[in-house]
Amino acid sequence: MFKLKMEHLEHCFNKAVEDGVLYVAVVIQMDGFSNNEVIINPLDNAESKLEYYKNTYNDDLEHKFSNGIRIVGCTYGKDFKEIEDQLMEDIEI
Repeated sequence: MFKLKMEHLEHCFNKAVEDGVLYVAVVIQMDGFSNNEVIINPLDNAESKLEYYKNTYNDDLEHKFSNGIRIVGCTYGKDFKEIEDQLMEDIEI
């Protein structure tokens, strides 16, 4: 599996803004949970949300303050269905 890095997350968020879609999403993996979590934010929140991720996660997208939490996926789209379709192609949710 491809290991996502902070530069990939930044590219995803920047591309979402550039393309003018409505939503950006991240996939969070947490130790002790059998399924990953998908967080979808409106594009209006993208700048502040990316800043939050940069402050909270290291370059390997591992949570700086809580062991066992990491970002393992990111995408964007015009609606939730488009995001779901892209995530199902790229990663097991």
